Amino acid sequence: QVQLVESGGGLVQAGGSLRLSCTTSGRTFSSYAMGWFRQAPGKEREFVAAITRSGTSTYYADSVKGRCAISRENAKNTVYLQMNSLKPEDTAVYYCAAGLIFSSRSTDFSSWGQGTQVTVSS
Repeated sequence: QVQLVESGGGLVQAGGSLRLSCTTSGRTFSSYAMGWFRQAPGKEREFVAAITRSGTSTYYADSVKGRCAISRENAKNTVYLQMNSLKPEDTAVYYCAAGLIFSSRSTDFSSWGQGTQVTVSS
């Protein structure tokens, strides 16, 4: 079982940028596909981005495509989410997740972090 800890959230003005980080425990990080999800108050958790074990392929939700970039450094057991041109509707708690399948479905991810708050002001 892998443990994940997110960081990098905060308050930013619309149009600004943030880089979220997710650091995992153990030395099995490279065995997992990784994903980022978010959940706003009163809404269901939604997919943001995913990356394969090797980091060579990525996939993004339409809502963030062109504004976000997911990457990973396996030697540091860390996955990142770079977010640019942020909008108020990006405000949510962001979660990183690990799974055995490269997927956009939350049910395909077995391990989750506790989340980091991102707030975008108008």
